[in-house]
Amino acid sequence: MTQIRPKTLRHRLAAMIAALGAAATTLPTAGAAQEGRGITLELSAAQDRERSCLLSFLAQNGMSADIDSAVYEVVLFDASGAVSQLTLLDFETLPAGRPRVRQFAFPGKGCGDISRILINGAETCTGDGVDAGACTDGLDLNSRVAGTELIG
Repeated sequence: MTQIRPKTLRHRLAAMIAALGAAATTLPTAGAAQEGRGITLELSAAQDRERSCLLSFLAQNGMSADIDSAVYEVVLFDASGAVSQLTLLDFETLPAGRPRVRQFAFPGKGCGDISRILINGAETCTGDGVDAGACTDGLDLNSRVAGTELIG
């Protein structure tokens, strides 16, 4: 059995108290946890179909309130990086804490012709208890489609 000397014990206790104090100041409060969570949009798939590109998005509302209507202004860029289309995408309702898949077809475009998608802002974002900027504040974007970037 190892005996801990009083001086060593005092140093260990001081280090543990300091570590606990530092950890407590970095833990989020319940309000901060809600403030830091927003909408996540993921470009999940891109499929060429009948002379159009079908884009599939996974949308997740990480807020505590349902979104009744979320419409985003979106800009598509071609393979050379030039703007090729500006449009509105209606993601419809986004229930709190539940994922939704939304698909949009872009006639006359091949998926390989879309190099980047810019979420330019929210045209509409409504719901009970939903702030005006809720659909853009803390917007988390990512893409699973190789060669197509999702930015905002």
